[in-house]
Amino acid sequence: MMERILCLAIGYVCGLFQTAYFYGKAHGIDIRQYGSGNSGTTNALRVLGTKAGLIVLAGDCLKCMAAVWVSRLLFGNSHPDMIYLLSLYAGAGAVLGHNYPFYMNFKGGKGIAATAGLILAFHPYFIVMGIVVFFGIFFTTHLVSLGSLLVYLGFVIEMAVCGQMGVFAGVTQAELVEMYIISVLLAVLAYWKHRENIVRLVHGNERKTYLLKKNKVDVEAAGSKQDSH
Repeated sequence: MMERILCLAIGYVCGLFQTAYFYGKAHGIDIRQYGSGNSGTTNALRVLGTKAGLIVLAGDCLKCMAAVWVSRLLFGNSHPDMIYLLSLYAGAGAVLGHNYPFYMNFKGGKGIAATAGLILAFHPYFIVMGIVVFFGIFFTTHLVSLGSLLVYLGFVIEMAVCGQMGVFAGVTQAELVEMYIISVLLAVLAYWKHRENIVRLVHGNERKTYLLKKNKVDVEAAGSKQDSH
């Protein structure tokens, strides 16, 4: 049990590094007061541009990957049979740290970029799923939220499929069930954080995001807010 708690704590500490917030501060703004008010990759992209979005994406991915790597360094030799489970705890902690940073009154991002880091560091099989699902949806619809939500659905499904196929060598059935539960809880959290996006998706008025041209609505909104300060 202590190993689980420690990995969760390591992840939370890593997740506390709010890349979008610090990048925004370095450029003279509080990202939480612009665009959607979210301290995450998509809002940074919309408000500060493609370069900012890519930097924030990289930072938020890396902090979750770091949490997974640290957990494996600490417990890879002593608990090799539990390493996937402990990695998942570390990743979950990073998502929680990103979403609920204590020093920002627990108002962070939505955890998608951090989850991308978990997918990249967890197992190679998950990388293919994440890339195909997200970019397939994004480049056809330009809806980041839809791509993100479907990646989480794919994450849960692939976790169950890989678990039942014996991909996670050495993991007991009880630990597999625990991994399934954590995956589902992470997905539920993601859908909860995206509840407003889901409503907009249902009504067909969700905001689209573009990489190679300005996201006019958000840029203009950011400018008007900045003028009001």
